[in-house]
Amino acid sequence: MLAFHDSRARYLYEAVTSGSVRHAAEKLGIVPSAVSRQIALLEEELGLVLLERHRSGVVPTAAGLLLLDYYRQHLAHQHDMLAKIEALRGLHTGTVSVVSGEGFAQELVQGPLQQFRQQHPGISVSLEVYGTNEIMRRVREDQAELGLVYYAPADPMVQVRASALQPMHAIVASNHPLASQPMTSLHELQQWPVALLQGVYGIRQLVEYAEQTDQLRLSPALTSNLISVLLHFVGSGQGVTLLPQCAVTTELAQGLVRAVPIDNPAFAHAQMQLITRTGRQLSPAANRFLRFCLQGMAAFQQQAAET
Repeated sequence: MLAFHDSRARYLYEAVTSGSVRHAAEKLGIVPSAVSRQIALLEEELGLVLLERHRSGVVPTAAGLLLLDYYRQHLAHQHDMLAKIEALRGLHTGTVSVVSGEGFAQELVQGPLQQFRQQHPGISVSLEVYGTNEIMRRVREDQAELGLVYYAPADPMVQVRASALQPMHAIVASNHPLASQPMTSLHELQQWPVALLQGVYGIRQLVEYAEQTDQLRLSPALTSNLISVLLHFVGSGQGVTLLPQCAVTTELAQGLVRAVPIDNPAFAHAQMQLITRTGRQLSPAANRFLRFCLQGMAAFQQQAAET
């Protein structure tokens, strides 16, 4: 019967999730040759090639994928055991790992996080900001317990714990000609310089879908991977951008910008979602933080009031 050292599976996991042996070594604080050696020993034990090396990085073979699935399950079982121990100790120490889109980060820090830490000062919260696809991946692969995402694709490995409608709006400066209009359209927005998110973000994917619906293509004057850059573009009077209201709660409250609804069915039905991996048992701390999110974020509260 085959046997192998469990500890070596970690090096395979880190190489694949980091994208290369060199990046895995940097993360682990060791030299690349040590990572390669452990993976080679694992391949020798199993008698199978686990990694294919390309110029762009490493890719797991079919056997490598089996090992990765085993290791992820091992991590999940370890997490469940630690969660049960935490429950016995009470919510005095522990960690919560959260991944979210940039548009949610400000409200998370000023609302749920602040309230959570007032009651549980000994618990550390890790909040990392990514695009939609990366948020889904990190939740799916147990690299994060909770995820906040906008316009996410359906995924059987991801469970939606809560959702709220967050239609896309045209975000304009308070003195912009569109600011006083009850509604606008993509056709009308073509008259103004537009700033858009770039890359694998739910917001950009939604905009592209809406463009197809209206049979037009916006020509952005500016693209950026940061919402803050888009808001500087709007605030300096250079044009408009497209964002859900949850991404500009502070700016709206301060009267710096206006959110104008856009007449497009794709925009009207967009949602923000609070997600976890399907079947994952959250730690007591993560469960508690999830409840603070539901109670402390305006969109979820509004959705609860309407249902």
